[in-house]
Amino acid sequence: MIENDKSGETGNSQIGSSLLDDIILSQVEGIGSLTYHRLVEHFGSSTAILKASKQELEVFDFLKPNTAARIVTARETIDPVMITKLCKRESIDIIPIYDERYPDQLKTLTDPPPLLYVRGNLLLKDSFSIAVVGTRRITPYGERQTHRLASAIAKAGFTIISGLAIGVDGHAHRAALNAGGRTIAVLGSGLLQVYPPEHTELANQIVQSGGAIISEYAPLTRSTKWTFPQRNRIVCGLALGIVVVEAPLKSGAMISARLASEQGKDIFAVPGSIESELSKGCNQLIRDGAYLIDSVDDILHVLGPMRKPVSLLDLDKSIRHPNEIVLNEIEREVLKYVGETSSSLDSLVSATGFTTTQVLAALCSLEDKRIIRQLNPISVARV
Repeated sequence: MIENDKSGETGNSQIGSSLLDDIILSQVEGIGSLTYHRLVEHFGSSTAILKASKQELEVFDFLKPNTAARIVTARETIDPVMITKLCKRESIDIIPIYDERYPDQLKTLTDPPPLLYVRGNLLLKDSFSIAVVGTRRITPYGERQTHRLASAIAKAGFTIISGLAIGVDGHAHRAALNAGGRTIAVLGSGLLQVYPPEHTELANQIVQSGGAIISEYAPLTRSTKWTFPQRNRIVCGLALGIVVVEAPLKSGAMISARLASEQGKDIFAVPGSIESELSKGCNQLIRDGAYLIDSVDDILHVLGPMRKPVSLLDLDKSIRHPNEIVLNEIEREVLKYVGETSSSLDSLVSATGFTTTQVLAALCSLEDKRIIRQLNPISVARV
């Protein structure tokens, strides 16, 4: 189920037909996300691409041999209805890139997934997400740091994004769940081919907790060595920043860090022993300019307030700072009356109707969360 779904209906023939053609095209061998977008840029839609002749398609030198012929015969060889029926039976949503439910943050990628398969809930507040990644060969030190940081990040109101892999990924998801927070797993396989298989129950727990598992691949697609690097761009694309816990120099986590850097995302790395091969990647990232992370405060300090308020319909309000997601009712009410320049303690007591003690407690909490700053003993302002 996708919340805040205003269009969401694929029942009318035009949208339904477009979605079926998107599914067909995505199943054609040789059509990756980048190729899909190049073709759509020329033809306008997957429907137009599937109607093109072999001669019209063969002029594109970026198409692999025989891909043009596969496109021409795709409607005869690929059954999209079977996929849609399977998704309906398994409670999997199919979200094309032109659907307003599609995450805005993914649209900035050079090759955004044309389709997302989603089981569970995507929320607007998931735009405040942090990716936590690292090695599959996690050490006890890595386990401790992953649980400590992912738990604190989740409690601070961020959604934890990771890839459901053995090691850091799995520990990050579990830490978020144990903290009562949100987490989203991005798979390098179809949603009905969870990899690794031993994380099938973890995937179910994520969905049952209110989170989501997502993939750009049809439900029965098996993972390959190529699908995981592709998965990583989505993990990074969904997040405001990426935390690397433990990573050898040559690893998927380092690929994720490179992708995050290319996407303009903030990179946070957990330092480790110079004697540990699993910390060499993190130590190099720090040497190359990544933020050394010791606590969630480091993330909040770097990200700071958003450049502009973000509307979260599921909270029925706009927020400027990730920590506003986890404010209690008194803190929210007090913050509503804190100005950009200066607000006195007396004015806040008068405006809210709370006692001086209640307002002072709320202001202390808001300052700790880096949402406001103290100007002098009796006045504060928004950060």
